[in-house]
Amino acid sequence: MDENQGHSPIQAGDIVYVMVRNPHAQDVANIQEAAVVRDPKGAGDLSLFLYETHYPMNEEIAVYRTEEEAEQAYQYYFGFSGEGVSHG
Repeated sequence: MDENQGHSPIQAGDIVYVMVRNPHAQDVANIQEAAVVRDPKGAGDLSLFLYETHYPMNEEIAVYRTEEEAEQAYQYYFGFSGEGVSHG
């Protein structure tokens, strides 16, 4: 999901923030910085480069332009601050 909120469209070269859940503990998540890049497998598609891996940009991933927007969403969904988050 693209959380543009009045921003220009996300494009290759942008740095964005996403919430990543721990696969071993679904109630644990943190905010990660990710790079928007051209998908090496898709014709002109964009992907997120995170943890040395390409992830497709689709509606299953909430993408935020700023760390502050990601923090607000984190607080809304999890009810507490995501401070101390790690950035890739």
